[in-house]
Amino acid sequence: MPRRSLALVGAAVAVATMAACGTAPTAPSTTAGAGPATTSPATVDPTSAAQGSTKPKPTAQSLIDGSYIDYDDYSADPSVFAEGGNVVLFFHASWCPTCQAAEANLTSQPVPDGLTVVKTDFDTMTELRQKYGVTVQHTFVQIDAGGAQLAKWSGSTSAAEIADQVQ
Repeated sequence: MPRRSLALVGAAVAVATMAACGTAPTAPSTTAGAGPATTSPATVDPTSAAQGSTKPKPTAQSLIDGSYIDYDDYSADPSVFAEGGNVVLFFHASWCPTCQAAEANLTSQPVPDGLTVVKTDFDTMTELRQKYGVTVQHTFVQIDAGGAQLAKWSGSTSAAEIADQVQ
């Protein structure tokens, strides 16, 4: 293939990748009645970070401290997490570079007190994507104890940035 064609193909792939990853931050959308969030820095129990199949279940203390968990852990008893504070679904795709960066930060940095970030698979959780109107990966949706959307945004790559968007 001629060099010019390779350069054009490479440029097209780069543009498509950037567009697909939803890297541009968007302002949060909110629902009336959502109160202000209060978060403070805290250290997270390192065992509460998503570490694969050997990780222990979240504890009451890790929920108070803040945590990053898989959707399966959350769905086992959503009310426990709602009692611990703010819950934010992170629509993550394993193939998305921006999602990978956010996950690296969430597993290596403390999650603020009272914040639970729930890793939700963008590719397989189609019912949840439809429920919350999620059209691109790397979208965050804050929900209340009943699962109602409080806010939705894209662009956060750290626990602190997520906490800043929480209503």
